[in-house]
Amino acid sequence: MNETIINYIIQEMHGGAEDLDIMPEDDLLGSGLVESMGMMRLVQFIEETYDLKVPPQDMTIENFMTVEAMVNYIQSKK
Repeated sequence: MNETIINYIIQEMHGGAEDLDIMPEDDLLGSGLVESMGMMRLVQFIEETYDLKVPPQDMTIENFMTVEAMVNYIQSKK
């Protein structure tokens, strides 16, 4: 899951930048790797890829700040 989400961020939000290295524990929002509109696209990608619906109350910084947090959230919903 980590790799799938990281690849999406690199390909879709950074034009496939080969020199971009994202670790699962990196702060995506604080570092500027993902901005607010990008986060909405990322949530949509997660919903489609992992066949789940993210309710508004779950769209928190704690669940989506890092790839690691996203994977933990996805696993908790499966």
